[in-house]
Amino acid sequence: MVHFVGAGSGAADLITVRGAKLLSEADVVIYAGSLVNPELLGYAKEGAQLHDSAKLTLEEVIGLIRAAEAAGKTTVRLHTGDPSVYGAVREQFDALDELGVEYDVCPGVSSFCGAAASLKAEYTVPDVSQTVIISRMEGRTPVPEKEKIRALVAHRSTMVLFLSAGLLEGLQRELLAGGYPPDTPAAIVYKATWPDEKTLRCRLDQLAETAKANGVSKTALILVGEFLGEHGGRSRLYDPAFSTGFREAKP
Repeated sequence: MVHFVGAGSGAADLITVRGAKLLSEADVVIYAGSLVNPELLGYAKEGAQLHDSAKLTLEEVIGLIRAAEAAGKTTVRLHTGDPSVYGAVREQFDALDELGVEYDVCPGVSSFCGAAASLKAEYTVPDVSQTVIISRMEGRTPVPEKEKIRALVAHRSTMVLFLSAGLLEGLQRELLAGGYPPDTPAAIVYKATWPDEKTLRCRLDQLAETAKANGVSKTALILVGEFLGEHGGRSRLYDPAFSTGFREAKP
């Protein structure tokens, strides 16, 4: 059996209770060493086999899982954040399906949630933003033509950009060309929820300059949108004049 486990956004205690339990019971742990907090390996039981997937190909990862399955061992595939967001898990699922290997997925706290917590921000502010686009700047890895940054900006909704901290000059240019005003609020969150986290707020047209001045070129999320502004609307959910299934409106 293989358990894909979300390690959380960085801090070792942000792994879920279920994820920590699965990790503590695994015979084999294959972890994304380039991003997963090494403190999380402290949850692994004594004698567990630990493999850093940063040094491995997909075929080598699947080979380790096959060997574990043949020996009747349980494997945890430990991914940073939540496996469903830029986790490269679909290709692993497909390979395991072909082999007839059983697996399940334990969700985790994504770094985009960790970043919002660090900024004390809400992505979906009434009358300001009700849509969040998660995407990335095109680099060595292409993106579908219809999902280019410039096209997505047309919605002027909240954007959270992964894997783009090393491409900020181009990203800033595309965000502005797509229609965001230069003074749109933006933030750079370096290593959200880690002990050495940095949160940097700026205007959109100062994005690349701010990152460079603070030595940030990787392992950071870029957040853009009016949800980072000073004002937000009030939710109708708690408005005394608004009825819900649990409360009558008050005059």
